[in-house]
Amino acid sequence: MAAGRSEVVVESVRVHMLSSQHVVILKEIGRDRYLPIWIGPWEANAIAMRLQGVEPERPLTHDLLASLMRDLGARVREVDIVGLEAETFFARIVLEAGGRIHEVDARPSDALALAVRTGAPVFAADDVLERAGVRPEPDEDGEREGDDERLSVFRDFVNSLDADEPGEGRSPSR
Repeated sequence: MAAGRSEVVVESVRVHMLSSQHVVILKEIGRDRYLPIWIGPWEANAIAMRLQGVEPERPLTHDLLASLMRDLGARVREVDIVGLEAETFFARIVLEAGGRIHEVDARPSDALALAVRTGAPVFAADDVLERAGVRPEPDEDGEREGDDERLSVFRDFVNSLDADEPGEGRSPSR
C-alpha cells in the first residue's frame, strides 16, 4: 500500500451511555494518538467478543468469512482505514489469494472485525489520523496520564457527545 499511513491496534470498544451508540477506539502504535470510529452494535459486539477471547456457540458472520477465506487459501494481509469523507470512514481489506493481491472496499467495522479474527495488521492513513485522531491532554505537570486515566479521555469524550451524533462508520463532529 502507499506511504502516508501508520499502524494502529484495536484498543477497545465503547458505548455512549446516553445514546447507546458504539465506538471502536484504534491506538496508533508508537504514539499517544487514538482514532475513534462509530460502528454498529452487531459489529461492536463481534469485535469486543474477540478482544475478550469469547467464543460464540456458532460462528458469527466475521468468523464464517475468516473460515471461508482460510479454507479457500486466501489470507488477510492487512486492513487499511483509507479515508474520511463527510464524517464517514472508508476501509479496505487487502487479501492475498493464489499469489495475487486483492483490495476489497469495506466498512471499517467489518474490516476490523475480520482483522481481529485473522491477526492481520491494521493501518490508518496519516491524513485520517490528522483529521480525526484524538490525543490525551497532558496533566498539570506536563506529563501524559497513566493507562487507566489515559483511556478515561474516551469515556469522557464518548459520554459528552449528544445522542444525535453520527452513526455507523462516522466520525464525531468537532
